[in-house]
Amino acid sequence: RNDRDSMRVLIVDDSAFMRKVLSDMVAEIGFEVAGTARNGKEAVERVKELRPDLVTLDIEMPVMNGLEALEIIMKECPAPVLMLSTLTEDGAAETFKALQLGAVDFMTKPTSIFKVSAPEVFKEFRNKLEAAGQSRLLKNRSFQQIKKDGAKQAGENFAKIVAIGTSTGGPIALQEVIGKLPVGLNASFVVVQHMPPKFTKSLAERLDSISGMRVKEAENNEVMQREVVYIAPGDKHLKIFRNLNKFVIKLSDDDKVGGHRPSVDVMMNSLAEISGIPVIGVIMTGMGNDGTAGLTSLKASGAYVISQDEDTSVVFGMPRAAIKAGVVDKIARLQDIADEIKKAVED
Repeated sequence: RNDRDSMRVLIVDDSAFMRKVLSDMVAEIGFEVAGTARNGKEAVERVKELRPDLVTLDIEMPVMNGLEALEIIMKECPAPVLMLSTLTEDGAAETFKALQLGAVDFMTKPTSIFKVSAPEVFKEFRNKLEAAGQSRLLKNRSFQQIKKDGAKQAGENFAKIVAIGTSTGGPIALQEVIGKLPVGLNASFVVVQHMPPKFTKSLAERLDSISGMRVKEAENNEVMQREVVYIAPGDKHLKIFRNLNKFVIKLSDDDKVGGHRPSVDVMMNSLAEISGIPVIGVIMTGMGNDGTAGLTSLKASGAYVISQDEDTSVVFGMPRAAIKAGVVDKIARLQDIADEIKKAVED
């Protein structure tokens, strides 16, 4: 059901204060609070009984935690789930586990209770809840993970740059794509995934563990290397500049673009201004249209653009916007994107 007014939300949190604040925010968004639960065990019971359209699920709770509850919910009565997580290294690791188990997205809880109802928190909550409401549950999340052996290659000379932009549903989609890319591609890779700071580092470590290439969080003034994947750090824009025959990453705290920092548009636009190296742009699952303006410039500069298809996108917003703008050369299923990138690099 995608009718805004009929969206029924189950709120799960062990804090009565948080349940009240979240309930108020859900009502203000115009959704209906279907019910609340104080722990994972209650959450499972309420999901079966109430069949909500959306669930907000805290990770740390007594009796049964959010991850345990999520696993049961996804097996027995699947519903789109938005996880609420703490902004810590531990919180980041648990959040990845939640995304793997089938949560649509996550949101970090403000560290201070006084910030819980701040306008920017409300806006983020509304955006994420609406994205979760539009999301499709991808039934099989058992993406293959190909761990390759041998030393990871690197070097400053490469023939192409592959730039990937993604948002809601992205961490799992990136596992599928980066985990499947073969060793030996003559390219360097940059990724913008909308995420808070500590989470991009966890994402890079997670991807590095399943990829034959090196995957790392990008650093300022870093010279790009062949067969390395650079993830833009949360809350930093990433641009690429050419310095003689080297490509240098610059990070900045410039204003958010379209509500995002890092922004896919900022990364893609910087690549559109570089001459002398072919670029492959890839746009994947995510809410909104970040990336379309950048891909439009990139396409005008001669780039080749690949987009994820609707069926395998958790939220089809970003790919749809790029396809509608007429800048996409190839639309592919998630499981085929690595192959399409390989073909484009070797072409």
